[in-house]
Formats: sequence, structure tokens, C-alpha cells
Amino acid sequence: MCNHCGCSAEKARISDPQSGKHTHLHMDGNSLKLQESLLAGNTALAEQNRKWLQKLQVIAINLMGTPGAGKTALLEATLKAPQFASLDISVLEGDQQTSNDAKRIQSAGGKVLQINTGTGCHLDADMIHSGIHSLEPQPGSLLFIENVGNLVCPALFDLGENYRITMMSVTDGADKPEKYPHMFSECDLIIINKADLLPYVDFDLEYAKNCIAKLNPDADVILMSANKQGDADEENQQWQQWLMNRVNNA
Repeated sequence: MCNHCGCSAEKARISDPQSGKHTHLHMDGNSLKLQESLLAGNTALAEQNRKWLQKLQVIAINLMGTPGAGKTALLEATLKAPQFASLDISVLEGDQQTSNDAKRIQSAGGKVLQINTGTGCHLDADMIHSGIHSLEPQPGSLLFIENVGNLVCPALFDLGENYRITMMSVTDGADKPEKYPHMFSECDLIIINKADLLPYVDFDLEYAKNCIAKLNPDADVILMSANKQGDADEENQQWQQWLMNRVNNA
């Protein structure tokens, strides 16, 4: 278990890639109790967040993914898109250090607060509790929570959100869903970004899609180029439709 998030080593193992033989690593009882206590405390706070957001009819979307996948670019483009001009959108930005992404969101016209986690590798429900009370999203609005770029720990922590999105890019490698299955199995939508680079990179799109289909057959999958979201192509229209469906069904 790492010092910050309680990510579990319960199923960890050491393997020989040639023989396939492996040895399981096991956590001691005290470590397991500490992890269970940490996650239980987070879940209780997440439930408080959920009730508060429901009371105000605020739709909260937890945007997770790899560092550099294009999460901030997606939010920038969404804020600027004429299709979303009628939406009241605010953003909680998560990073270990700097306010670089918050400044980008602010420049795009969004109401935003930066949450710096220090050495922490994810956002937790307590951080979101403080963030939403400082940000004060308006009743009936849309709140994006851009999590720390990381395909492991963010998936473990309920923040009280309504929806989860996992984002990767074609420059990340097609085996990311297979390598980090928990992240891809715990979301409502998976975005494969930077599709405009497909002709120039070694990325097996069908392999990635097949891995996702096995892990999370109920998830929607959208291939897009977030920084070209203003274009009226079919891929970016899928994102616009997905988001508007959630807003209209709230």
C-alpha cells in the first residue's frame, strides 16, 4: 500500500515472462485493516458529496486518465464549443503541483479551482468536499472534476460523482486497458483521444477496443480529437451527444 492512497498490493505477484510461473505477494493484517479503514472513510465522505450535489441538481463528472491524454484540452474545447454555450460549467482541477491547467480553464471561460495534492496521486472525497464548497457550483450546473493523471489510484476513490470518464490517447499504447483493467472497468465512458495522429503512430485500435469490450462491455467508447472539437465531424459529435444526453436526463 502506498503512503497516500491505500492502493492495494493484495493481488500483487512476481512473474517470470518465459515460464509464466509467479509468486503472490501478500499484505499483512494490519495493512489490510488500514486500507479498509481509509477507503471506508472516503466512501462516507463521498456519500455526503453525492447528497449535496443531488440537492443542488449539479451533475458531477470525474474525468480520469493518463498524463497528457488531453483531459484539459477536452474541457477547454467543451467550454468554447457553441453547442455547450447554454451550460453552466465549472471545474475542479487536480494536479500534484502548479495551477497551469486551472489557468487554461479560466482562459477558456470556465469557473475553476485548482486542487494540488502534493505527493498524492489522486483526488479523494475530502478534497472534493472542500473544493465544491469553495467553488460553489450553481444549482442545475455541470461540474467536471479533472483527476490527477494516473491510471491506477483515481479509480479506487468514490468522489460522489454521477459519471466517470477514462481518457487515453493513441500515443499511450493500445495495451493500456489490458495493463490497467480496474480503471477501464470502472467508468461510464472511455475516450480514445488524438485520433488525428493515428496515421503517424503505432496504435492497434481494434486491439484496444477489444480489450475494453472484454473489461467493460457496457461502457460507451468514443474516438476523437479533443483539440479539434469545434469541427463538425462525427467523432466529436458523439462526445457532444453523450454529454447533452446526461444533462437532459438529469
